[in-house]
Amino acid sequence: MTPERKVHMGNKLFIGGLAWATTDITLRDAFTPHGQVREARVVLDKETGRSRGFGFVTFATEEEAAKAKDAMNGAMIDGRPVRVDFSQEKDRGDRPPMRRPLHND
Repeated sequence: MTPERKVHMGNKLFIGGLAWATTDITLRDAFTPHGQVREARVVLDKETGRSRGFGFVTFATEEEAAKAKDAMNGAMIDGRPVRVDFSQEKDRGDRPPMRRPLHND
């Protein structure tokens, strides 16, 4: 018999398909009924400052995140259906460091 492994899902959710008008505040407001939101962040383009159409919501517990995922996947936020899944942490160990462009002023 093998021991049962507990799968660690985490308390951070990825939210895809966000409307351009969605802000950190409206994202937080949409998820607050499902648990204690620690952070809600819409990812912005570094050059234009516009939404990239996705964001992240972090809950106080894994249980709250799981409930929110089930309740909000496919729900409408700012007139668009969103896709909600557990966030996957990026392994940055295999990527070379970012280089800054050289400027010859």
